[in-house]
Amino acid sequence: MVAYRGHSRAAAGRRADRCGIGLLDGQSVTGYRTAATSALAADLLAPSGPLRVAVLGSGFEARMHLRALAVACKIVSARVYSPNPDSRDRFVADLADVAVEIAAYSSPQGAVEDADVVVCAARAHGEQPILLGTWLQPGMTVLSIGSTLPEQREVDTDVIAAADLLVADVIDEVLHGTGDLLAAAAAGIDPAGRTVSLADVVSGRHPGRTGPDQVVLYKSVGSAAQDLAVAAMCAARARELGLGTELAPIVVPVQK
Repeated sequence: MVAYRGHSRAAAGRRADRCGIGLLDGQSVTGYRTAATSALAADLLAPSGPLRVAVLGSGFEARMHLRALAVACKIVSARVYSPNPDSRDRFVADLADVAVEIAAYSSPQGAVEDADVVVCAARAHGEQPILLGTWLQPGMTVLSIGSTLPEQREVDTDVIAAADLLVADVIDEVLHGTGDLLAAAAAGIDPAGRTVSLADVVSGRHPGRTGPDQVVLYKSVGSAAQDLAVAAMCAARARELGLGTELAPIVVPVQK
């Protein structure tokens, strides 16, 4: 829901350079932004052709990612893993409108087997990795978005070691501020020489995947600048469509 400050949308637009123009649901903005960026990465980095997708996690971010991937890529099948059977079933039911056959799996290894794209969107119990490098197969693209802090883990050190290319949305934060990469560094693994920014892949400054058998890891920590850009776009679009709820001025001007 967008909430405008001021007496009118027009007035809010005129004062956009001096005050906030709206209130938005931050979780939704972040969810859409994260999933859209991952879908862009998959479109650029995954092998060409129809894709088999595995989703490790069944929550909000996981659902958003499968929806975004279904728009950006041609998906022929999807598998979802969650340790909770009810969560797996709920995931399948919630995405019934997506034109993809979704199967629920009781083990992460089973879900990952033969997948082209693996989405890691779950903070594992006890902050232990949910994806192991021994499960990876040539040509896989891994999208890791669930571990963004030093104390969080999502993929093990073998995944970092096996990746022929690591693509990061924010390189410094990924390499030096995420638990997965800190654990890799502690194990003597330094992927800096094979790490590039997503911006460089998008712009063509780096080719991204250069062979069908390469294992590519996209790791995302998120960007506040992207959230602000999406929020501004949503607010502008809401004004165009006449959506949102107007709010009275928070501070009443002094009449002189």
